[in-house]
Amino acid sequence: MSDIRTQVQFVEIDDDMAGQRIDNFLRNQLKALPKSMVYRIVRKGEVRVNKKRVKAEYKLQAGDTVRIPPVTLPKQEENAAVSTKLNKVAELESCIVFEDEHILVLNKPSGTAVHGGSGLKFGAIEALRALRPQARFLELVHRIDRDTSGLLLVAKKRSALRHLQAQFREKTVQKYYFALVMGEWKPSMRKVTAPLLKNEVNSIVRVNPNGKPSETRFKIIEKLKQATLIQASPVTGRTHQIRVHVQYTGHPIAWDDRYGDRRFDAYTAKVGLNRLFLHAAHIKFVHPGSGETMELKAPMEKRLLKAIEGLR
Repeated sequence: MSDIRTQVQFVEIDDDMAGQRIDNFLRNQLKALPKSMVYRIVRKGEVRVNKKRVKAEYKLQAGDTVRIPPVTLPKQEENAAVSTKLNKVAELESCIVFEDEHILVLNKPSGTAVHGGSGLKFGAIEALRALRPQARFLELVHRIDRDTSGLLLVAKKRSALRHLQAQFREKTVQKYYFALVMGEWKPSMRKVTAPLLKNEVNSIVRVNPNGKPSETRFKIIEKLKQATLIQASPVTGRTHQIRVHVQYTGHPIAWDDRYGDRRFDAYTAKVGLNRLFLHAAHIKFVHPGSGETMELKAPMEKRLLKAIEGLR
């Protein structure tokens, strides 16, 4: 299919859009346009705010009128990414656990990345945009690993995104994960504060005294045969934090391809497990619109429940 040429657009900036840089605004409006082209049309003066040229760092204000010039968007690649995954897109509709005009909360399946990238053109956020083509704004509030299932927050307004991300920065969001770990978890092991350092080349995370301060709190849910079902609550939000902290204690998560134990994987395979047993089950936060405390839960999939039953 051939590329598509857009028409000139004039966008009136409202309170929800205000405060963001013009380059970020354009990248959201013209998602298929390469980043270099966004900066080029700004630099050449093709983008105007209130009929005047602006620099890429200009911050939009409520009442501004933005002229977005005609651009050529690559149609073929974008359509291919979505059209080959129509079944996955449809499946995600049934995974939505809450939605209103401010936020959408998804019970993300294991194996689905939260966004495209690193060789993946398709992720949960791209699927949600395909499901909600009328939505002017859909952005991830936070991330969970591709193989981790469970609750994922998506903002439907920029003001909601700012509000929720502030809660994450201030560590007032409470998140609880279920994890199946190897061996018998000691009741006294209620907290791990080992600092974590990420290798930027291969993204492997290790406990390292030069790493970032990290804290995860733990609670035993159920003792099983040669395994323990635990609840993990990360206080900080480091990459692979829960997975590395449980490995550090000598109790890796079942089917963790980076930090796991193949013997434990083989053992749990006998009860039908074949995926990372880490599930974001419960989240508590302040709703960005109403100001009320929200508490949402996501059930575990049948594979995980079957594994627990088999290990009892």
